[in-house]
Amino acid sequence: MNSFNKENFIKMVKDATRMKYAKSFDTAFEYEKFNAVSMTLMQMLSEDWEKTTEKYTTKKQASYLSAEFLMGRALGNNLLSLGLYDEVKEALDELGIDLNTVEEAEEDAGLGNGGLGRLAACFLDSAASEDIPLTGYGIRYDYGIFKQKFEEGRQVEMVDNWLKYGDPWSVRRIEDIVLIEFADETIQAIPYDTPIVGYGTDNINTLRLWKAESVDAFDFKLFNDQAYDESVALKNSAEDISRVLYPNDSEQAGKLLRLKQQYFFVSASLQDMLKKFKAKFDGKVDYKAFPEHYAIQLNDTHPAVAIPEMMRLLMDKEGLSWKAAWSIVTKTFAYTNHTILTEALEQWWNGFYQEILPRIYEIIVQIDEQFVKDLTALKYSEEKIESMRIISDNMIKMAWLSIYGCHTVNGVAYLHTELLKHQELNDWYVLYPNKFQNKTNGITQRRWMALANKELSSYVTELLGSNEWINNLELIKGLEKHADDEAVLEKFMAIKREKKVQLAEYILEHEGIEIDPDSLFDIQVKRLHEYKRQLLNAFHILDLYHRIKADPSMDIVKRTFIFGAKSAPGYKRAKSIIKFINDIADLVNNDEDVAGRIKVVFVQNYRVSYGHRIFPAADLSEQISTAGKEASGTGNMKFMLNGTPTIGTLDGANVEIVEEAGDENNFIFGLTVDDIEKIKDSYDPKETYMSVDGLKEVVDALIDVSFDYTGDEDMQELYSALLRGTHWHKADNYFIFKDFDAYRKKQMDVDAAFRNKKEWARMCWMNMCNASKFSSDRTILEYAKDIWSIEKNRI
Repeated sequence: MNSFNKENFIKMVKDATRMKYAKSFDTAFEYEKFNAVSMTLMQMLSEDWEKTTEKYTTKKQASYLSAEFLMGRALGNNLLSLGLYDEVKEALDELGIDLNTVEEAEEDAGLGNGGLGRLAACFLDSAASEDIPLTGYGIRYDYGIFKQKFEEGRQVEMVDNWLKYGDPWSVRRIEDIVLIEFADETIQAIPYDTPIVGYGTDNINTLRLWKAESVDAFDFKLFNDQAYDESVALKNSAEDISRVLYPNDSEQAGKLLRLKQQYFFVSASLQDMLKKFKAKFDGKVDYKAFPEHYAIQLNDTHPAVAIPEMMRLLMDKEGLSWKAAWSIVTKTFAYTNHTILTEALEQWWNGFYQEILPRIYEIIVQIDEQFVKDLTALKYSEEKIESMRIISDNMIKMAWLSIYGCHTVNGVAYLHTELLKHQELNDWYVLYPNKFQNKTNGITQRRWMALANKELSSYVTELLGSNEWINNLELIKGLEKHADDEAVLEKFMAIKREKKVQLAEYILEHEGIEIDPDSLFDIQVKRLHEYKRQLLNAFHILDLYHRIKADPSMDIVKRTFIFGAKSAPGYKRAKSIIKFINDIADLVNNDEDVAGRIKVVFVQNYRVSYGHRIFPAADLSEQISTAGKEASGTGNMKFMLNGTPTIGTLDGANVEIVEEAGDENNFIFGLTVDDIEKIKDSYDPKETYMSVDGLKEVVDALIDVSFDYTGDEDMQELYSALLRGTHWHKADNYFIFKDFDAYRKKQMDVDAAFRNKKEWARMCWMNMCNASKFSSDRTILEYAKDIWSIEKNRI
């Protein structure tokens, strides 16, 4: 990119405002100013974007297929990556405009639900910054993950209209439209390209998201006959496919729509790749060379239908034999597994495929038959073959399809991968030991420190003597030498307090709750799921409240408990937990006897931009999932990078965090995977419930008069699930009761440690200094070398 000229930039922004809105920049609304600034930057980066796209055709490149891309806001991140943040801020200052206000006008691009989508976003950022030729492919949802608010403590979902002010960061590419054929309709897939700006490089990668549209705008004859609803029925049916992220699939119509979504973006993406591949040949196309030009990564099983779809395209459209097509497929695809939970391994009733995708179903049947022949030749028993079949009991096992059709399968943390190999996917590991790898997840330090915590980033740059750490996080290890420097630690903690003040001000403005920046900020922010055990956190808070009430002189560090989480709309237990936490907050925050010694805040509509404020302000990172249930986690890494100790179980990436930063600088408690394996068949939660002091009282709050839940069937069901279980799981299946006392005791260790300000600061410092392993730059380079076999390709 050419050097920045402030006067030219100001002129371009003013011109963009007049062209787009026919008004001066001074009189524009905040969102109009945001759009004008963003459009100007798009114009400035367009040449490098075009050069990068062209350059990537010269070598092998990778494609990342994901149903989710939780990108968040783009303006601040792009300014940082372009190296123009301070320059643009100064230019806007001259216009009397605050850049932070302009940034706040941008809607979060919430096209993801949680860690899966946020990881995809981090990978795109890292690939661009490392000059790795990677294109993201997904769906351009009209409406993202819902906006959340609370009414009487209960979650209420609202439409997330992230496009209401337009999207200056994407380009509609009608020249690359493709047709998607279902049994009952044919629709258009329209690509929208978004630039992914690399930091410290001119490379600009691409996120291509597909929007579904009808081939015909509407039926003119029906409209002319005044049958207005019927005239747009096909149009609406097509557009429904890309309307909402994860439509409710509790009924058949929702399941069929979700299946259509998956096939829609997968087919469009593969057609796009094949089109670009064929353009490389003047004469006869050498399809066998496709794996030498493209590597395709399946981000979980949502895009697993890519395997039979690629077979269809190669055989039915390009005329290849089954053998030739299967060889190409198995050399091209790789699969990332994101879950240990058996119930989360995606499977589809074969009737849906037969109804919507009959040709794809035929191919899956053939793949299954081929796999059975493979196992039979290896002398597998009929019983073992049946347990591993891709189609079994009329269900298509998408994880099995992915493993069989891919050359590499990876987990996302060391513990997760070991559990896959030796427990959950052991049969497959025995069959294909060379397919399995570990790729521990990572986060981008650019968004999660350089952008979200500018104060700490500036100090790190000052101490290291350069900002090279932003593209090489390993350099941050060099700050360990300051671990006992009181002046450094004092400045470090002063920055932490500044971020806490900023968060407190934001929470007061948006939640109406006043919190003390000098209290310990104990934070758990993540998707709401039973295995993540927000309920364990809630039980501890209620128990602490009971103990304070029983002994008002109890000596504790002042503490603020902060939650942020969304429950899936149909997940009743998770919604009950949200209600329970909000009722605890109402009880605790309004009790004069407690006098603010503990306070509870459940922030509404937790999202990426809220995370920018939360992670830098945290004193304690809650990572308390049941051991063996969390694949990795990435929130734990964001906290760590911003200098926050973890209280957690030895689960997911927590294991590696403790290895890097030291057990002495974190607070590990509870059952391990091995412990659970030993007791899972004999564990009686009722015994623990009755014997552990204080536990029965907090659990009974779910059904007694404490919160007036009389007649609340969902709370009764949650209580019953904990004590009696259900037909699909045992009582207290996430071992909340069993870990309760160990968690409570470890929280008292936190209380004691926080009182020693110097030692606490040292713990925080050591976490930050040892966070380099958890950069997504490291992860993406491992994918490029070990799985995709692609090289850097810098313009």
